[in-house]
This record gives sequence, structure tokens and C-alpha cells, in this order.
Amino acid sequence: MKRVIVDYSKLTEDILNMLVDKYPNGYGYKDIITFKNAQGETVRAVEVSTEDTMYLVKISLKLEETMEDYDADEDNFDDVYDSDGDLDEIPDEESDED
Repeated sequence: MKRVIVDYSKLTEDILNMLVDKYPNGYGYKDIITFKNAQGETVRAVEVSTEDTMYLVKISLKLEETMEDYDADEDNFDDVYDSDGDLDEIPDEESDED
């Protein structure tokens, strides 16, 4: 199996899809792999795999933001209201009216 280390800035849409699918609520400490790279630097990463490749995606604040933004872009709000766009039927959760 081929192993590839990927920085968040080099994520492809396929790898990002795998990350969001595997960690829909984000990743935890048990999901993090820690290792030393060729320069002796400590690297923290999360793993996603295909049949022939294991991707180790370096963890950073930017990775978390990228995953959250990508997941938010994929949300579909069509089921919240009718296709005719009638928003009057959606109850106002902040209403103080009794």
C-alpha cells in the first residue's frame, strides 16, 4: 500500500470528501497519528485510505476550517421549505409570542 503525506493546502476534492465522510463531527485525539518526518520534525496527521493508498493528512487549524467550510457548502437547505419559497410556514424559533 502506498503512503502519501498531504498538507491541507494540497487537498484534492476526493481526499476532502473522504475526510468529511470519515470524520463528520471532526476528529479526536484517538484519530491522530504522530510521527517524525525525514527532517526529524514531529508531524500530526489523520488517516484516510483508498484500496491502494493511505493518506496521512497533516493536522492544522486550516485543515479543520477547510473541512468545516467544505461540509457547510455541501449542506442542502431545500428540505427546510417548499420549492415555491414560501417561508411563512417555517416557525420562528425566537418568537416570544404566546
